Amino acid sequence: MAQNVHHYSFFLRETNFTRLCTTKSMLTVNGSFPGPTIHVRRGDTAFINVHNEGKYGVTIHWHGVKQPRNPWSDGPENITQCPIQPGKNFTYEVIFSTEEGTLWWHAHSDWSRATVHGPIVILPPSGKTYPFPEPYAEPTIVLGSWFNGDVMELIEDALATGGDPNISDAFTINGWPGNLYNCSGESIYTLNVTQGKTYLLRVVNAIMNEEMFFAIAQHNLTVVAQDAAYIKPVTTSYIMIAPGQTMDILLTANQSLSQYYMLSSPFFDSDAEFDNTTTSAVLSYEGNYTAPTTPVNASQLPAIDDRIAAYNFSSRIRALATEEYPINVPQNITESQRLYVTISVNTIICPNSSCDGPDGNRLAASMNNVSFDIPSTDVLQAYYRNLTNVYTTDFPVRPPYYFNFSGDVGNNTLHPTVGTKVKLIEYGEPVEIVFQGTNVLTAENHPMHLHGFSFYNVGNGFGNYNETTDPSTYNLVDPPEVNTIGVPKTGWVAVRFFADNPGVWFMHCHLERHSSWGMDAVLIVKNGPTNETSMREPPAYGMPSCS
Repeated sequence: MAQNVHHYSFFLRETNFTRLCTTKSMLTVNGSFPGPTIHVRRGDTAFINVHNEGKYGVTIHWHGVKQPRNPWSDGPENITQCPIQPGKNFTYEVIFSTEEGTLWWHAHSDWSRATVHGPIVILPPSGKTYPFPEPYAEPTIVLGSWFNGDVMELIEDALATGGDPNISDAFTINGWPGNLYNCSGESIYTLNVTQGKTYLLRVVNAIMNEEMFFAIAQHNLTVVAQDAAYIKPVTTSYIMIAPGQTMDILLTANQSLSQYYMLSSPFFDSDAEFDNTTTSAVLSYEGNYTAPTTPVNASQLPAIDDRIAAYNFSSRIRALATEEYPINVPQNITESQRLYVTISVNTIICPNSSCDGPDGNRLAASMNNVSFDIPSTDVLQAYYRNLTNVYTTDFPVRPPYYFNFSGDVGNNTLHPTVGTKVKLIEYGEPVEIVFQGTNVLTAENHPMHLHGFSFYNVGNGFGNYNETTDPSTYNLVDPPEVNTIGVPKTGWVAVRFFADNPGVWFMHCHLERHSSWGMDAVLIVKNGPTNETSMREPPAYGMPSCS
């Protein structure tokens, strides 16, 4: 079957927007917030020409698109490319393969993804249908962050001083904060529905630093896909969705004619600072009735710190795993194929306590006590051209030493080492990564994202991972296939995948401040024995210059 080729033009430019009685200029794609939706079918290819008419260098990442053998178009700044400079353009070749459902694209430079992002809708191949009845309509719901200030200045100031960046001033649904904020009365998104019809909501969490609960008053939600892979349907009164994650949700308009609140507020059970507000939209039934003064608000949102509600939802997600939608979970892992990775928020000592973080030090974050240092030459170019002094291949596959990660940690690993460390992996190998949350400095949930792959979430738990007993609890039958997984506060998550995509792939926390502080690493999957199992050549028209 011939696959389709699509062409898009993205123009990055500063655009004025007003929210919460504040007008500011912010970077957008094609003048919209959120940005335009990319529409493809499974297995298609999209060529997206990004013209940078903004003030600083930017890259774009196609989140959850595996890009087989093609890291050149994956997008993370100084990992697979240098930024597209102002006045320049670059065409990404975005290769879709097994993904089906909803994904998203976003800037992958500093914090510019706050305003530069949009959905990707991947329909079934021509002639195929969904594994559920055809919905009446398929609206996209993008959860976002709104900052009254300039987002680039905000993160640049924080990184310069070593302190915590300011929290967002609001959350948004499809670009609008909703009417629960001061000075935001009319800025609300409305989804019009017909009574009796079923809709497929394509939900994206594009928020910068908070995992979110989401619910619609008096309506159940049936989740049918996550991260562009089908799951066994989960009917629930709320969802919990982490930054980077996407969910496809069936909503049947089966209540009486009225208007109902669509609400989203954070899930946050940490001592760290966060945006403790609620964004709203309206689900409005079409027909003849007197609209209520305010929408119906029988709130089904759990409490902000309800980790049991978050875990109860997430633990219900199972792959569809049918003959038509098979999965391929690595069943056997040897010790050399297992990575055990602690993830922590740390500090780096500043001379004379001159920084704005705890005890006058600089806030940092790490994986296995290594805080990632973004190089000035991208890792992919260095790997491809055998350049030296860009990265080292000694990313630790175990914590440097063991302590009570999820308990009283004392001063253990408060201060990480800093380096650009990568892990080399043989082509085709099964891989297991266990992410272990820690109590170092401030324990938080961490949504961990891996580029170039979807992985199977085979296990999770609270406390310290036990390498002897915990593997016996794994689900190797129908684990969900995802690209972003929430590691519970002081808990662990185990994921597995086959390293069948040669290239340079970024792995990081999708809470933006943690990634900025160094909770990142790079996996390099070596070439296999044939051309078809080896990385593609770089595009003939060249990559953005690093100078």
